[in-house]
Formats: sequence, C-alpha cells, structure tokens
Amino acid sequence: MKHLFLWLIVCAAFLPGVSLLAQQKPSGLRTDLLEHTGYGLENPAGYVRTIDFGGQKALITSSNPTFSWIVPGTAKDTRQEAWRVIIAENEKDILEGKGSLWDSGWNEDSRSTSLRYGGPALKPSTAYWWSVKVKTNTEGESAWARPKAFFTAETLDDGETSSYPIVLDREKPVDIKELAGGIQQVDFGRTTFGRVELTLFSDCDQDTVIVHLGERMGSDGRVWQKPPKSVSSVRYSRYVVPLVKGRHTYEIQIRPDRRNTHVADRFPSAILMPDYIGEVTPFRWCEVEGYAHKLAKDDVTRLSAHYPFDDGAARFTCSDETLNQLWDLFHHSVKATSFLGVFVDGDRERIPYEYDSLIGQLCHYGSDSEYSLMRRTIDALFDFPTWPTEWILYDVVLAWNDYLYSGDKGMLEKYYTRMKAHGLDALRQKNGFISTTLGQSPEFLASIGRKEPIKDIVDWPHSSMLGLKQGEGGEDDGYVYTDYITVVNALYYKDMILLGEMARVLGKDAEAAKYASDAAAFKKLFNKTLFNKKRGVYVDGIGTDHSSLHANMFPVYCGLVEPKNFPGVARFIESRGLRCSIFGAQILMDAIYDSGLQDYGMKLMTSKDLRSWYNTIRIGSTISIEAWDDSFKPNQDWNHIAGAVPGNIIPFKMMGISPLEPGFSKARVKPQTAGLKHAEMVLPTIKGPVSLEIDSSNGYRMTLETPANMTAEVWLPVPGSGNYTVECDGEVINVTAPKGSSHAYVGEFGSGKRTFTVK
Repeated sequence: MKHLFLWLIVCAAFLPGVSLLAQQKPSGLRTDLLEHTGYGLENPAGYVRTIDFGGQKALITSSNPTFSWIVPGTAKDTRQEAWRVIIAENEKDILEGKGSLWDSGWNEDSRSTSLRYGGPALKPSTAYWWSVKVKTNTEGESAWARPKAFFTAETLDDGETSSYPIVLDREKPVDIKELAGGIQQVDFGRTTFGRVELTLFSDCDQDTVIVHLGERMGSDGRVWQKPPKSVSSVRYSRYVVPLVKGRHTYEIQIRPDRRNTHVADRFPSAILMPDYIGEVTPFRWCEVEGYAHKLAKDDVTRLSAHYPFDDGAARFTCSDETLNQLWDLFHHSVKATSFLGVFVDGDRERIPYEYDSLIGQLCHYGSDSEYSLMRRTIDALFDFPTWPTEWILYDVVLAWNDYLYSGDKGMLEKYYTRMKAHGLDALRQKNGFISTTLGQSPEFLASIGRKEPIKDIVDWPHSSMLGLKQGEGGEDDGYVYTDYITVVNALYYKDMILLGEMARVLGKDAEAAKYASDAAAFKKLFNKTLFNKKRGVYVDGIGTDHSSLHANMFPVYCGLVEPKNFPGVARFIESRGLRCSIFGAQILMDAIYDSGLQDYGMKLMTSKDLRSWYNTIRIGSTISIEAWDDSFKPNQDWNHIAGAVPGNIIPFKMMGISPLEPGFSKARVKPQTAGLKHAEMVLPTIKGPVSLEIDSSNGYRMTLETPANMTAEVWLPVPGSGNYTVECDGEVINVTAPKGSSHAYVGEFGSGKRTFTVK
C-alpha cells in the first residue's frame, strides 16, 4: 500500500495541469445548461457515463453554446475572480491542458453560469471535450475540472433548445398478492407512466393470461376496471397475452388512447411520445389473471418513462409527518409527470398549459437543478398558446423564472419581442385598464399566436360548468366578471414590471425606463380604482362591489398592495379559506407567505380536510391530482402537476430559500416554519446545493451552508416584543427588525457554513 501511495503521488505530480497544492477543481460542468451530456472522464483509464439514455444522446443544438460550472472552495466567503475554458475535439488535448479548438484565456469575471463560447462555430454531429479552471479569492488557481464531453446535433440552430432524451427506468414491484379467482396483484408502490414486462412460463402453446393495468384501486380490492363516467379520467387498460410454450419474456405494448394520441387535428399542441420510447400509460398496479404459476418479483418489471431526474438532489424532512408525506408525494410527482419531456395538463389531453407549467416549473426547480424540461415547455407554449387571458400573461413570468433560477438570458433574448405582445398592452383601453371583452383585433390575436379570442378565467372550473349546477360548485369564490377584472389587471401590472427588468437585462434602457414609469402610474390607478378603502379590500373589478379571495390574493402576489393596506387584505385572505382550486392555491400560498401569514400557511398545508393536499394521499393517488377531490372536478386527472403546489412552497416560501439575483448569485434565506420544532432542506441550485437546518425546540437555531460564489441575504424570525440577541457562530451581531415584521434582517453573508441563534 505504501508503494502504491507513492506511485499515485508521482503520477499526479506529472499529470498536466495538476498541482498537489491545488486539488480543488470546478465540478458540475454544463453545456447549454445540460449537465449529463454524454461521458464524463473520471480518470485517464476509463470513462463513466453519467446517464444511460438507452442508445440516445443528449444533443447540443447550438453552434455557440454556453458553459457553466460549480466553483470549488470550502472556505468561507469564497468567490470566483477569474475563469478559463478550453475546448478540443479530442480528450487527449484536454488532458494536456490544451484548448486546441478554443482557449478563452483568463477572464477576470465572477460569473460561473452560461458563459458564451467564443471559438469557431461548432460542427454538427461532432463530439467535443471541454474543461475549466478558475481562480478564487481564497484558494487561488484551481486544477482543471474533469473533462466533459458533449455531442452536437445533426442540424445546429441557435434558436433551438438543447435537451435530454426521455429515459426508461426498469423497476421491480414492492409487493405481489394472490387474490381469489387465480389473480395475482402486483404493486409497484406508486404510479408512473410506463408499461410492463412479464417473464412467464407455459407448458403448452394454448395458455392465455389477462393483464390489468390501473392507477386506482376499487372498493373490492381490485384495480378499478369500470370507473363511472363521473370520474372518466381514471386510467385502466386490459390486455390479453397468448403464451408460447416454455419461459419467455413478454412486453405489453400500450394501446394509444384516442383522447391524447389521436388529437392532432383537434389539438395540434398535444405532445406525443417519441418513437424510441413508445406509448405509456399511468399505472401503479398490474394484475395478472389466469397464470398457473406463482409470480416472483423478478418476473415483473415496469418500464417507467421520465425526463432525466436526480432523485437525491433535493432533500426535505421536518417534525411534521404530514409535510414529510406531502414532500415525498410531490417530489415524485415532478419526476412522474415529466414523461413527455414537457409539462402537460395530465394524461387526459397531454397538452401544455401556461399556469400548470408555472407550478411544474417551480416544483422542478425545488427538486432538481435542471432547466431544459421547462425550456422545452416554454417553447411549446409559445408555439401553441392556450385560451385563458391570465395564462397568456404567465408566459412572461415563466421566461423570467427561467432567467432568475438559471442565470441564462437565452430565453429572454429569444422571446422578448413576443413576450411584449403577451403582456397584452394592446388590450389597454382609454381608462388605463385592459379588457378582453371589448374587442380583440385579428392583428392582436396574430401577435400572441392565436386565431380564437382569449377569455378571462380567474380559476377553474366555474359554477355551472363540467356538470356543476349554478351555486353548487366552482372554484372562483363567486367571482363577479365585468369588462375590467382585478385578476387580469393585476397580472398585467406584474408583466410590466418583469418586461421592464427584461429590457434592462437586454440593454434596452429606454424600454426599461418606460415600463417602469408605466407600471408606477398603473399601480396608483389600480389602487385608486379597485381598492375599497372603507372595507379595506379589493373588489372583483370595475362595476361591482363584490370582493372574492382571488381579487385580493392576486394583488398581493403581483406586488400591488400598499404597505398600509396589507393587514386588512391579509385578514380578508385568511377569512376566505381555500375557496380556490388546487392549482389556484399557488397564488394563494404565495400571497400568504408574502404577507407573513406563516401560521396560516402551515395550517393549510397540514390540513386533512376534504379541501386539502392531504386528501390526495387519503384517496390513494401517488401523483398530484387536478382537483381537491373528484367532487370538485368530475373529469380530473390523477396525474397532474398542477396539484403539487407545496412542492415549491416548502423550499421557496416555508424554508424561505429563493434567488434574489439571476443564477442564485444572491439568495434570500427567510424561513417561515411557524411551529415546526425541526426542519432540514437541501435545495439544488446551479451554483451548488444550499443546506438549511432549523431547530426551535429550545430557542431558535438555524444552520445555513451555501456554495462558493453565492451571497445570502439572511432574515431570522424574532419575537414581536421583549429583548433578544442574535448570534452568528457565537458572536453577537446587530440586526434590523422592520416595524411590524416577524423577521429581522441579519445581513449578507458569503459562502460557507454558519450557525445563527436567536436568544
């Protein structure tokens, strides 16, 4: 062993670019934001494939891609000061530290996300290798990162989104039960989109078995084979399998469902499964009927389709078991509903919708630091925008979130002009508000990519729709619709703010200034016209005195509420309860935490009422669903990302870790964990993981660890009255507690691990 150790030291000393004093190196190398681009070089003796794509490749579609990496450094306050990237068409040059195709040279720059390639245009259908080294303020010059390969597509188009192929996991069941009547029931533990493979034995060529696949269990303990029309979207399928003499493996080929695979004429926006994967269906249970032998777990395999997903990238646990169950449910939901490589509305239509995609986007960012799934979804939404007014406005929010979380402005550059149209300024009337009911010109519709007019939705379903009689249901809290409604105009304001920020990022200073000026004037007009001072709440629109939950939660979400009016609006929001849909609750929960109502937020997330996220678990679904219960939406899907709201509220609002600057260059850490005694979160970001642990069982202690090249703005919960001290790593620090705030601003801190206490 001694001689081997000395030999390794000698070898390391002579490897090009390697210093015994600088062993730290960048990691997490990404090309066009893709980390798993093919092969990673672990050592000169062999290659390690990062993900098995089943013969497919993750292809880079750009001739001028971007490069990102995680900055090394365990010392506190580590920041990158310079970087150098090299690229070659062979790994030998990279191993020798040669950028035979491109050597960027040293760039004095702290950015580590989406640095643009500056060499000769890349060629199609070619493998390239690259590496990077950095200089930091604490470690000096690093070693070269382990080289990373990437492959270019057959056709290169800088406007296309680089993405991964869909993958198939081979999964074994968790349990097999023998039921009466010669039926063996196979349970995979939770639902995914896939198909099943059976290895069966037959003594002759005349045997036949029947296979039942389903996502829901009936009251008789069997897969629910004949769901009533009132729950028409529950998935069940039956297959007859003739057996051949001997032991053979049979893969059940899923029949296409006409509702979502033969809709090209009616719904050209429907997403189809790629040929290299084949058709899939959502199921948890597989029942084998008529098989004469006992099934073993090794005889049954589920082939589950999903977009590449790192199950261990994010972690959450706390002292409340309901929250733990919800986290597990919605964390799985992100992976399971990614089966098309685009977030869709569920299995009923397989069509992407903007608001559903917003929830999916945030949940995905809270689960894995990957961005191409959402980028593909945004591309699909701009190709085929849907009909609700508010959904069109959310396109701007989706693109801004992509930039804020990834730090890559490619989507802003690509869609800025079209996003200006999606901001719906063309619908602004003489009174300063926008309206969809007073006419939509063909030119306007063409600018947003539609032929049919858009319509206000607020929430879904409304009363009298989907079989609900007037007054019996609906999720819009009795909203009164007028020509100028509060919800639409609140989102119009939010888009003005974001479009102004986009213009600033893109160097369009005059446009940025105009958006800022227009937004400020509109905010005054909005509050003057739509805020009822006497009652201290917002009304549903011009021409009505009715005030709904939606008319008040949207102004909070969009940043329209004046500080003096916050208490009254917050009290009203709390008084209305969950009078919104399971996906409308995204705006509600954002508004609740933005208003500092952490106790109320915790009450809603841990509720076990019929209108609760826990009801998803109670009724037996293992993927987020489309409504609080079947009784609220008769045709709901049991595989719908829109029902996964706590999947993003937990990391970004309750644990309070959110990006303040693009690419998490600066994060805000402002936990609102209410009465939890203990909570832990690991949040993946493009800069590296952020780790947060909170313990309030005896005082308040928070341990925060942030990666190199990230700054954190820290806020801590403090008592509303009385004396207290705040310490960081045992030293008392001065803090600022804004009047009426439940949190004190502690300051900005660089990377590293720190423990804060409130005594």
